Amino acid sequence: MANAKIIEKKQSIVNEIANKVSESSSVVLFEYHNMTVADMTKLRRELKANNADLKVYKNTLTKRAIDSLKLDLGEHLNGPKAIAFGADEVTPVKILSEFAKKCPALEIKVGIIEGKPVDLEVLKKYAAIPSREVLLTQVASGLIGTVRNLAIALDMLAEQKENN
Repeated sequence: MANAKIIEKKQSIVNEIANKVSESSSVVLFEYHNMTVADMTKLRRELKANNADLKVYKNTLTKRAIDSLKLDLGEHLNGPKAIAFGADEVTPVKILSEFAKKCPALEIKVGIIEGKPVDLEVLKKYAAIPSREVLLTQVASGLIGTVRNLAIALDMLAEQKENN
């Protein structure tokens, strides 16, 4: 029979995982075997700098936490997995996708976005979303274009009134 302290410690880890999953806007599970320690450290730092977190838990404890949240990740919890938790839906997915281009040992498997399991195809769509700065620039360009067109139209209207 397992020691009560060990069971209590495992239950606290399960609760920690469940809390992190439920509090995060995005959760990405990925395979990391064959990654060097330097690559993993670099990835952790990049995620941390962008308000995201990376943890490695035992699969059995992760499965218990995911099951307690009534989420179904299918067979994606087989084999060693790391988990990236993010405060927003896009940041961890984008960082992991970019990092996977430089480090082929990193392989994204499945994610949880806003409490719902999503497959790799959905994660790829999230990774393709431009950064916040690019989106703001696009909005500003659209607004400037609208104002410019309004100015041209008003100028043409003023010229037409002068000629009449």
